[in-house]
Amino acid sequence: MNSLAATGLARPRRWLSGHPLAADSLLSCLVLCLVVVGAFLAPRAERHPPGAVFFLLSVAACGALVLRRRAPRTVLAATCALTVVAVVFTGGDGPPRTTIAMSAAVALYTLAVRSERPAALRTVVTTVTALTGVVMLLGAPPWYAQENFGLMAWTGLAGAAGDAVRSRRAFVAAIEERAERAERTREEEARRRVAEERLRIARELHDVVAHHIALVNVQAGVASHIMDSRPEQAKQALAHVREAGRSALAELRATVGLLRQYGDPAAPTEPAPGLGDLGRLVEGFVRVGLSVDVVAVPAPPGATVTGADAAAAVVGALPGAVDLTAYRVLQEALTNVHKHAGSGARAEVTLRRGSYALELTVVDDGGKPPAPADKPADKKESAGGHGLLGMRERAVALGGSCAAGPRGPGTPGFRVCAVLPLPGPGAPAPRVSA
Repeated sequence: MNSLAATGLARPRRWLSGHPLAADSLLSCLVLCLVVVGAFLAPRAERHPPGAVFFLLSVAACGALVLRRRAPRTVLAATCALTVVAVVFTGGDGPPRTTIAMSAAVALYTLAVRSERPAALRTVVTTVTALTGVVMLLGAPPWYAQENFGLMAWTGLAGAAGDAVRSRRAFVAAIEERAERAERTREEEARRRVAEERLRIARELHDVVAHHIALVNVQAGVASHIMDSRPEQAKQALAHVREAGRSALAELRATVGLLRQYGDPAAPTEPAPGLGDLGRLVEGFVRVGLSVDVVAVPAPPGATVTGADAAAAVVGALPGAVDLTAYRVLQEALTNVHKHAGSGARAEVTLRRGSYALELTVVDDGGKPPAPADKPADKKESAGGHGLLGMRERAVALGGSCAAGPRGPGTPGFRVCAVLPLPGPGAPAPRVSA
């Protein structure tokens, strides 16, 4: 029953909200009824009933309320003037006709609702003081009649109610605006995090897939080229293809495992690659014909150490994020050397660990352009990718930097240099990634 009643009341309310002129007309009729009924119920009304002039003034005052939204100040002035005329000139020896002041109270409420607090306060005080003072001075004696003080109370309460309603509406509007702003902020934050996660996953998959698939492509091309003339070497190349494919599947399984939801099968627990796997990484490139030299320069003064495993040992333990980023940067840089440099290229990897940063440098000599006869028939030219961009993003995400470009005028080859900050006492604060 309550829900049906609420539904039945909601429809007329919505209709009146959409038709303010009809709502004000209905309010005007209601106030007129109250004014007339109140005039007949006033003390001594039986001996001095209201006359026709009072009815005409009441109709004019209540009719002005139809325009209370369009011209609130004009309506307030008109209702106050008609109230004074009705009280002063129609009372005579009978009771003061202050019930007509209901129209002035409604007009005052409307103006208080639609004005700012300082202006509304000035208007309410001025209206109550002026209206009550004029009625007391010019109306029927005695000036301290109960109807005169009732006039003061009702107009004052109407102004206070209007100010309270205005404050309430402003408070609700502020809360709604704050809620909408918070909702927009949450949506923007969610979109930003989704974009960052997509970028991170794309970068990780690119680093895993590009390295191993490049090796698979080269070894498969070599095997196809020498299958008939040198079958034993072709078998070795196919064995390398199988091993590279197995490594790619293992790393892809570990990466995709991070995307599983709660309740999915357990993700692989293999540790993320790092500089401890540098020897295995270099060995994979050496098997496909790329000559790689690894040099480590320790932080304390001492002799330079060569060899992938020895260099990784000299660098020592690194934070997980720095270790993974260093491995991925070296992996991508060597993959680019293998893909883009000519045959017989030689790369040199230098690891330099300072007090607050790890510096990685990969330099190649450019090799020599392959002869058309030595080039496998199915090998295609490499297309531009996102490798360099991925290396920069990884370094910047840790607060470091990565630069890549030709070695210099007249010097063949390419150079990649990345600087990754290391946390520790006295270390400068890392830069925040864009």
